[in-house]
Amino acid sequence: MPNFIILVVEDEDAIREMLVVVLEQAGFNVHAASSAAEAQRFLNNSLPDLILLDWMLPDLSGVEFARRLRKEETYQELPIIMLTARGEEEDKIRGFSCGVDDYMTKPFSPRELVARLRAVLRRSSKHQWSPQIIAGDLVLDTEQHRLTIGEQNVEVSPTEFRLMQFFMTHPDKVFNRTQLLDQVWGRSVYIEERTVDVHIRRLRKILETYGREELVQTVRGFGYRFSVIQAKQS
Repeated sequence: MPNFIILVVEDEDAIREMLVVVLEQAGFNVHAASSAAEAQRFLNNSLPDLILLDWMLPDLSGVEFARRLRKEETYQELPIIMLTARGEEEDKIRGFSCGVDDYMTKPFSPRELVARLRAVLRRSSKHQWSPQIIAGDLVLDTEQHRLTIGEQNVEVSPTEFRLMQFFMTHPDKVFNRTQLLDQVWGRSVYIEERTVDVHIRRLRKILETYGREELVQTVRGFGYRFSVIQAKQS
């Protein structure tokens, strides 16, 4: 399964923590926010694969936040699942009218949540559930744990493989060191941020052998980006 990023926007601490645990156990990378403003700050720097959005937020309703996101081209195709205690038909219609992809009424079972989330991701046109991730002439096979450029096998360490998997499933998005540590190494492991720089340099050195070092780009003042399109233009 691709390394999907889920943004959970929920103001109740207990529910937010439960959602993070459930989704991480299901294999997703999770970022949590307690308000629309906090969620927007995350979105300003990174684009998740799906937003799990609570209706009742302290600063802005989830309905209004979703409506605002849908007005921006960047977020028009971003899958959104609304979470709410409102179960009346009129509430559901109002929720769907703001552009969300699915609607779940609290309380709900963790298994149903994960199933619905995967279904929405599967329906999203930009996500293909395939063991092979392709970017230009790079092919990363998650089942055989193999990276190839053209017809040549590329020898990478397990960490570099995970880093490439994350980059290739999130092309043209900028991630800072902290985000890369969370998504590639995990929050449960303490590693210094400079470790990211070390692995980026190693990865570029490997790619340089095949004339592809420009795929992993430094965005000064922000972090790193993987871009096949810009590499072709340069």
